[in-house]
Amino acid sequence: MTQTPVRADAGAPGSTGSTGERRVFVDKQSPEAYAALRATAEAVRGVAEAAGLDRILVELVNIRVSQLNACAYCLNAHTRAALRGGETTQRLGVLPAWRDTELFSPRERAALALAEATTHPADAGAQSTAYAEARGVLSDDEISAVIWVAISINAFNRVSVLSKHPVRGAPRA
Repeated sequence: MTQTPVRADAGAPGSTGSTGERRVFVDKQSPEAYAALRATAEAVRGVAEAAGLDRILVELVNIRVSQLNACAYCLNAHTRAALRGGETTQRLGVLPAWRDTELFSPRERAALALAEATTHPADAGAQSTAYAEARGVLSDDEISAVIWVAISINAFNRVSVLSKHPVRGAPRA
């Protein structure tokens, strides 16, 4: 079924991209599909919790995948969630270069590598390396949960990136 695009003058939600084109907020345009995605995310949250992944590790995966996908909206949301959960600004600041620091535990490093391999599945070598590393420190349930968290945030990243969801600034103190 073809959906009618949201017009800039229609009063419907949307965002203007860098070229001035009006983007459709696909989550608002197709709320049934977005509701299904949110339900999937809720199920993934339960899987992660049942596997024993703590909230900080889940947020690190969400943030790292969102960095790779250049999703400003999700980066904003998950960075704030990580900080509320007790993550440090130092670790968040160096997360893009996590391999070059000693700030992340072997478990976190394995999860981050697996999340990156899930985000870029065409890189078979990196995928094999990440999987082998994960096998050394994560249980089967944890491996599955990390992959599902990465799949879920990748989907949300695509919704936000393609919709050009805006990041609204907070007032400066």
